[in-house]
Amino acid sequence: MDLSKMPNQQKLYLCKWYFRAGFAALPFLWTVNAIWFAKEAFTAPPYDEQKQIKKYVIFSGIGAIIWTGIFLAWVITYQTQRTNWGEFGDSISYIFPTGIP
Repeated sequence: MDLSKMPNQQKLYLCKWYFRAGFAALPFLWTVNAIWFAKEAFTAPPYDEQKQIKKYVIFSGIGAIIWTGIFLAWVITYQTQRTNWGEFGDSISYIFPTGIP
């Protein structure tokens, strides 16, 4: 979709929708929102809705970074501690790595 062909109100609506949808545990939408609207928020000629779009882009970027950090921490913790957790570690996995007791 080409954002330059959309009216400014529609851009703001779409940016706000992606931001709100990210709260449904969909941080990928925050990443898309931050990247997709970054040019509109920071380099486009000024218009009325731009200030709000900039706010949503910044918060989407922050949210995506926080979710990425949480996800990375979980993956590292699980991969390094699964065998120490015993049966619980196995019960929360649906793939059992071979060669690890």
